[in-house]
Amino acid sequence: MPRHPRVASLTYSFGPGPITPAVRVLLWANIAMYIATFIFHSLTNWLGLVPAYVIGRHWIWQPVTYMFLHDPRNITHILFNMLGLWMFGVELERLWGTRFFVKYYAITGIGAGIATVIVSLLPFPSTEAIYGVSTVGASGALYGLLMAFAHYYPNRPILMFLLFPIPAKYFVMILGGIAFLTSMSVGGGVAASTHLAGLAIGYLYLRSGRGGFTAELKYRYLKWKMNRLRRKFDVYSGGRSDWDRHVH
Repeated sequence: MPRHPRVASLTYSFGPGPITPAVRVLLWANIAMYIATFIFHSLTNWLGLVPAYVIGRHWIWQPVTYMFLHDPRNITHILFNMLGLWMFGVELERLWGTRFFVKYYAITGIGAGIATVIVSLLPFPSTEAIYGVSTVGASGALYGLLMAFAHYYPNRPILMFLLFPIPAKYFVMILGGIAFLTSMSVGGGVAASTHLAGLAIGYLYLRSGRGGFTAELKYRYLKWKMNRLRRKFDVYSGGRSDWDRHVH
């Protein structure tokens, strides 16, 4: 009796799979704050990022709290941000582990907020417009996640505008270019500056190694200190020493 080969069944999946612990907490935190700001609109003034308030009133919590707020009048704002957090955050948390993922998310998000405050002080019409405007949303940290995703999975296809797939590395380049051009326009560069900062901080953080900026700064300090001691005691080396090669 002839045997027929078994035909493998096709399976389809959407998204990165089961949600991870940190992403779950972040999703619920953003949803809870969205509901809170929908009920109490004044929370946006207190917790949104307004550079004039950070500098003039010393509301130094705003570069942190703005990440958990979204425009209560525009539900698509939080929907797309949370969709991106789920799609890219879950895979990165599995890759890094929860501790490093949370650290990276916080550094890119808070760093983007601080960078927005600094940019608002620059003497250009497009940057001065940011000074008194409120910025809300998780986009700074989300753009940091996009940079990390493109770093580890450069050829993974992402749907551009939810229409056609392009490799992740080109997807991030296009978003960065759009954010840069938008940031140059007066009145249109508020969120764009935060997006650019998230991309830049994510890139620098990943380039400095898994240990991040702290390990890099520690290495540079120790190297400078050893070179200073060598000059003080007339110790010369023909090249990079074994000590240098083991400091990371």
